[in-house]
Amino acid sequence: MTILPKPSAATGANGRAEGGTASLDDLAAELRAVRRTGLPCPTVSSRFPELDVDAAYRIQTTNAEHRARAGARTAGYKIGLTSRAMQQQMGIHEPDSGVIHSDTLVQSGSQLRTDAYRAPRIETEIAFVLGQDLAGPADLSTVRAAISEYCLAYEILDTSYGTWDITLVDSVADNAACAGVITGPRLPFGPDTDPRTEQITVHADGKRVAAGSGHDILGDPVLALHWLTRRRPHLRLRPGDIVLAGSVHASLPLTAGRYHARSSHLPAVHLHVI
Repeated sequence: MTILPKPSAATGANGRAEGGTASLDDLAAELRAVRRTGLPCPTVSSRFPELDVDAAYRIQTTNAEHRARAGARTAGYKIGLTSRAMQQQMGIHEPDSGVIHSDTLVQSGSQLRTDAYRAPRIETEIAFVLGQDLAGPADLSTVRAAISEYCLAYEILDTSYGTWDITLVDSVADNAACAGVITGPRLPFGPDTDPRTEQITVHADGKRVAAGSGHDILGDPVLALHWLTRRRPHLRLRPGDIVLAGSVHASLPLTAGRYHARSSHLPAVHLHVI
């Protein structure tokens, strides 16, 4: 068990005893409690500024294992902060990743409630579906060959902290803010498929609210999956896993309405929010 030094006095009003210690398991438990109570917790970085990204991934993994024991299987992974728009919006300048849990995955046309979240936002993404096992680190050609289908998707972001003023460590520990995934109809992904060329527009209640292209995701969305296999080489991705490559636009507040995104080649994805 990793023991962290005492929180700083400036952030000691979080309900934990000032001058005490905490472990990564303690921090993971605090984040799990937010799901149960709906009450936000303080950011981990404000209390433990020495906490690094690898430790944050350990917190994320601990909570993913708890979700799995509760019956939510791993349906894939999200990769975030892969576009300049998202990095500028969040003030974080490298990607992160989180787990897509089966109990947060729904199909296009689904209905969601804003009151199911604390501070929800929405992004439009290109998603890949794997057709074969993929273990890292993998070269780019191996990554491309593992993709069997692709589609448009929405990701619902939410924060356990009650604020979006967070660091990379905070995001990673909080499962990269992944609170929901809505996938559209899929198309085959072949050797000549070029997701860079997808021109994507997003409408809310008929009004255009965002736009972007596949090229906005690291220059090529496949590079996001390639990054995942190298940043987290212990992950073993399996056939049927869904991988979100990242948003093509800065995230938007999720409000009630009907969302509709379409692109040059991929079928549209729809969402009704009440």
